Amino acid sequence: MAPIRLAMAQTNPIVGAISRNLDACFNAVREAAAAGASMVVFGEMVVTGYPIEDLAQRRSFVQAAEAAVAAFATRLSQSSLGDICVVLGHPALAGKSNGWAIATNSASVILGGEVIARYSKHHLPNYSVFDEYRVFVPGDQSLSFDFAGTRFSVLICEDIWQDGGPVSRLKEDGTEVALVLNGSPFELGKGQTRRDLVSNLASAQNCSVIYVNLVGGQDDLVFDGASLAVDSTGALVRELPAFESGIGFVDVGNRYLYSSDTAMDKATDLELAWGALVVGLRDYVDKNGFPSVILGLSGGIDSAVCAAIAADAIGADRVYGVSLPSKYSSDHSRSDAFDSAERIGMHIRTEAIADVVAVAETQLGLEGVAAENLQARVRGLILMGLSNQEGHLVLTTGNKTELSVGYSTIYGDAVGGYAPIKDVPKMLVWELAKWRNARASALGQTPPIPENSISKPPSAELRPGQVDQDSLPEYGVLDAILELYIDDRQSVAQIVEQGFDSNMVKRVAGLVDRAEWKRRQGAIGPKITGMAFGRDRRLPITNAFRQ
Repeated sequence: MAPIRLAMAQTNPIVGAISRNLDACFNAVREAAAAGASMVVFGEMVVTGYPIEDLAQRRSFVQAAEAAVAAFATRLSQSSLGDICVVLGHPALAGKSNGWAIATNSASVILGGEVIARYSKHHLPNYSVFDEYRVFVPGDQSLSFDFAGTRFSVLICEDIWQDGGPVSRLKEDGTEVALVLNGSPFELGKGQTRRDLVSNLASAQNCSVIYVNLVGGQDDLVFDGASLAVDSTGALVRELPAFESGIGFVDVGNRYLYSSDTAMDKATDLELAWGALVVGLRDYVDKNGFPSVILGLSGGIDSAVCAAIAADAIGADRVYGVSLPSKYSSDHSRSDAFDSAERIGMHIRTEAIADVVAVAETQLGLEGVAAENLQARVRGLILMGLSNQEGHLVLTTGNKTELSVGYSTIYGDAVGGYAPIKDVPKMLVWELAKWRNARASALGQTPPIPENSISKPPSAELRPGQVDQDSLPEYGVLDAILELYIDDRQSVAQIVEQGFDSNMVKRVAGLVDRAEWKRRQGAIGPKITGMAFGRDRRLPITNAFRQ
């Protein structure tokens, strides 16, 4: 029996752009067929994009998706591609209640111009960024089918992360190849976890596993692709690049897989993190139709890194920087800002804030912290004014450490529509800056981030001689405490037991708790850690519980 050439199609859908998404699928099938493939597997909910959230409860939306799948099957047949077996994900109507749709997260198998089988996701994730029990109902049937002499089974994402259900039936169904459709968002360290999961599934069920993931940004989620194929011994046969659309091929015969593609080197965590930030920003800008972005350039590390991410994402000519000096701004803050812009090749202008601040400060009689915050708010006013006038998306440059402890001025430096490093702790910001510069040097390019922005003490420059460490612990210690308190959900007592100063831990925890109202009003940004503010960590603003 001749092996089956199978194509893993890693595509970047836009939520709601059903026709556009299926055009991309059609082009992928045509490309795969030209390369000799007889089966093409796409990711979870590729027809509609993912996650669709409450769109799943809109009956017209789900019906449109189902109709598009049927039309796609006809289109394949009419284009002489009907002999290609295609597996793709989409929502399906399971009923209605009070006029709302009751939908399933489904996958259809298309062959010969029609849908020959359909499977609905059994395990619905209800943790972290997922709340699928809110919008979907679970399916319970398993789906196994024969194609070209091989027994295939279809699973969807969470089905392989949970024991029982369809996974437990693979062996009894005689499955030789399990096809797993995924919409699995990126997190640092998750890649190896996925590989281990798929490898263990393959060896436990004695079947090859084809794991196909979406790629691209969707609001604050980034899908990294990194689709993979594992044979029945659990050995990795093929892995597609992270953060890139494309097709990878494997040859399938009974329970063995073969790929002639050259093995890829594994990307480092820093490379993957940078890739996620770039793709998240690029897709938010382009999928929402923004022509350009604008951000304040202070000469500090955060704004310099955000500018470099933006240039990598959409090109330097679409990035506009503004130097916003106050009467307290140092000469190096301005020179470093212009150095950053020159290295990147982006636009930059100066809009001094001192005169505007003086008028408002005098009229309102502001002093102390109120006067300091006024400076940040005038900067925000200028950036939003330029955004309205010229059509740019404002980027806010706060990092995860600052957001954690409320070290930002709401309606000031926190202003903006997208926050590229919102989920990046301060210490990681420095690591990413050094990595990006080293990468540029290795490629013979100009490092985009000024060395002075990396090496100088961070400062908001809201008063003479101010530095961040005047009011915050050293960043290495602060990030360690925050990771334990936020990411690991440890109590103050548990953190103190690990050797941290008790008063410091209590103070940091108090800052985190009191800043929830600020975070709730902040811009979204790409999730790269296991506990991002917003989708992952949702606490009440009015909350009297203290540890």
